Amino acid sequence: MTPQRPFWQRLGLSEMTQTQWESLCDGCARCCLIKLEDEDSGEIAYTRVACHLLDQDACRCTRYPKRHELVPDCVHLGPEQAEAFRWLPTTCAYRILAEGGDLPEWHPLVSGDPQSVHRAGISIRGRALSEAHVHPDGLDEHVIRWVSF
Repeated sequence: MTPQRPFWQRLGLSEMTQTQWESLCDGCARCCLIKLEDEDSGEIAYTRVACHLLDQDACRCTRYPKRHELVPDCVHLGPEQAEAFRWLPTTCAYRILAEGGDLPEWHPLVSGDPQSVHRAGISIRGRALSEAHVHPDGLDEHVIRWVSF
């Protein structure tokens, strides 16, 4: 009997349950970094400045269920926006799957270990600072260029 392929290889993003969808998040917290958009080119630049709701050690939102109320700019990710996932990091499972790829070996769904994303150097753990410590006019001083895998 052939083992069944994992759900992310069998289902399209819009076919996944909410639980499956949420499990695609690898816990890197890169989407919780403040981003700057060039008004002319539309290019997105990531900063090393994280949302004040982020627990930077756990790389998880401390107020996840209420995040959109508390941070109006917090982006809602759903399969209906898959066409616009190009702003997400190239390491993001949502973007990878939307572009027809497969999850990398360090992804917790593949490795079976939620710490693998941190060991692989994908997460923001130890590399970010809270927006509470940065003046909004100084965000451009914190633009980063992390190597993607």
